Amino acid sequence: MSNRLLITFIATFFLINMQNVWAAKLALVIDDFGYRQHNEEQIISFSSNITVAVLPQSPNAKYIATLAHQHGNDVIIHLPMAPISKQPLEKDTLFPDMNEKEVEQIIVSAIERVPYAIGVNNHMGSLMTSNLNGMQHVMKALSPYSMFFLDSKTIGKTQVKKAASYYNIPIVVRDVFLDDEQNESKIAHQFDLAVLTARKNGYAIAIGHPHPQTVKVLKRKLANLPADIELTKVSDLIALLPLSTTPHNITLKDIIEKYKKLINEIYQFYRSDEK
Repeated sequence: MSNRLLITFIATFFLINMQNVWAAKLALVIDDFGYRQHNEEQIISFSSNITVAVLPQSPNAKYIATLAHQHGNDVIIHLPMAPISKQPLEKDTLFPDMNEKEVEQIIVSAIERVPYAIGVNNHMGSLMTSNLNGMQHVMKALSPYSMFFLDSKTIGKTQVKKAASYYNIPIVVRDVFLDDEQNESKIAHQFDLAVLTARKNGYAIAIGHPHPQTVKVLKRKLANLPADIELTKVSDLIALLPLSTTPHNITLKDIIEKYKKLINEIYQFYRSDEK
């Protein structure tokens, strides 16, 4: 291949991918899947880039996880963990005083109940995620499965990142909750906040639930997503992180450097092919 043709190829490749290079990444995770089939099916239909978090003991867990996977969505396990406040709990909720074997049995069962899962995030969990010993049991049980962990960050003193570091499990952290209040205008405000956070940091992770109000807002907002925002799977964000369990803010510079490296690899490949 001539140098002129090679340069043309690289320039074309860069221009085609320019929008993705400059776009800030927004990852949407919708929790509590497995109970509200109609709403959940609507959310899956909106985009294959929405990440679906399935409650393992929910009645539709296998069906909705399989449907999401077939549509191209990331599926993760929405693992029930004990909160500080007294609330109704899912079956097999994890508690800090459980021993290593008890935690392992619950996690193995959850993996079996949620097919195609590639990651985990916590359902509630302020009591559990703030306990280092408890979270070490969780990370040890997850370590054979090559999964990432999304910290929903239901408490400020979370020990998730520290526990994960012992087992080299990739960690990402929630930035914005969409629907703590089930009010369309407030959900829309939180979605806009997630967009602003993505623009500021290069990416953002927003968590919502399959409430009717959330479904309505997502349908409207995703149909009019700003040109500088790219809806992204959580697994794609993980791929942008360094090989470390301590993620940093992914900036536009990081993304551009990733593409520059790829272009250089293409250039070197064709240079070597000419020799």
